[in-house]
Amino acid sequence: MAGREVWGDDPEEREAEATVSEFDSDAEVQRKWHEHPAIAPFRVVARFIGRNGRRILVTIAGTVVVLVGLVLVPLPGPGWLIVFGGLAILATEYVWAQRLLGYARRRVGQAKDAILRKKPEES
Repeated sequence: MAGREVWGDDPEEREAEATVSEFDSDAEVQRKWHEHPAIAPFRVVARFIGRNGRRILVTIAGTVVVLVGLVLVPLPGPGWLIVFGGLAILATEYVWAQRLLGYARRRVGQAKDAILRKKPEES
């Protein structure tokens, strides 16, 4: 996150025009595009999906892990740990997840400090 100003949840925008402009000089792609305007050439589509695919995969994986963790919270098992793991996955792409994970870490640290400061009651 260093070196970039973060205001919202959107990563750098990647417009389709930038991907298409890379193929402007390729006469074969131009011909195919002109003959079949409803069907974009496979290489152009593949390049665009490839550049945005990581965010899609991170979103799906992080959401699945968070949902599994939330299901396990009332059941015996490491539910909250799995939820925090899912947030860590989502935090690689989303600012809101980074902020939520930071808040959770601070709260867990405060709870740990409060527990460790308590002295056992003498009977």
